[in-house]
Amino acid sequence: MTDKQQSAAVYLVTLDDGVAEVRIDRPEARNALNVAVRRELADLFSSLSLRDEVRAIVLTGGEQVFVAGADVREFATASPAEMHSRHNERFWEPIAHCPKPVIAAVNGVALGGGCELAMHCDIIVAGESARFGQPEVKLGLMPGAGGTQRLVRAVGKFQAMRMLMIGGMVSAPEALRMGLVSDVVADERTLEHARAMAKEIAQWPMLAVEQIKEAVLAGADLSLESALVLERKAFQMLFDTAEQKEGAAAFIEKRRPNYHGES
Repeated sequence: MTDKQQSAAVYLVTLDDGVAEVRIDRPEARNALNVAVRRELADLFSSLSLRDEVRAIVLTGGEQVFVAGADVREFATASPAEMHSRHNERFWEPIAHCPKPVIAAVNGVALGGGCELAMHCDIIVAGESARFGQPEVKLGLMPGAGGTQRLVRAVGKFQAMRMLMIGGMVSAPEALRMGLVSDVVADERTLEHARAMAKEIAQWPMLAVEQIKEAVLAGADLSLESALVLERKAFQMLFDTAEQKEGAAAFIEKRRPNYHGES
């Protein structure tokens, strides 16, 4: 199944076994994020978030490039007031707040807004030739979609400062060592590997997966004591689900659990 409108740069490629594959397809601009692409991403993620049959999402830019950055032509001569009035942050919120697990499959470059987009995801699978960077400083700018905040949380202050202030690119193996990506695989296996991970996640109880994501993301901005309370309450709440009872029974009976998706 491919849900691609003729003029769409973002579309649903497939929805199979609970896994939705979303593709950015703007090859003439190396998938640069203009307003149209951001809006289409926001609309599609908003829709997928509400669909019960969607249990995991894979986000890709294809085999050659993930996202080369923002479309510079759209802001080259903009004033501060113009940039403020655009409220581009509203296009990122449906991705940042998506309750489903999101896996980025990154081939080629993920630069600027592309690196920020990947960091909005929960897991990043990179092809061995992929490169990541926040080169905004070279344009007299800085990241504006979470790059300074998500990057330092992912790799720590000193690695983040190096990437942000020099504006260079890091290879996929270096990104793995830094903690910026989850896995590095052969370029031709990037999407296949991301799909396999998504399918594995999709087979588990969805409420448990969603609670894991919520606790990790919300807890990151809390004190350890408060985050542990959040975790404990979510853990306790899951004991009221049919899938928890089935999982425990299957473990005791030494059989495979039979999950049906209900809570």
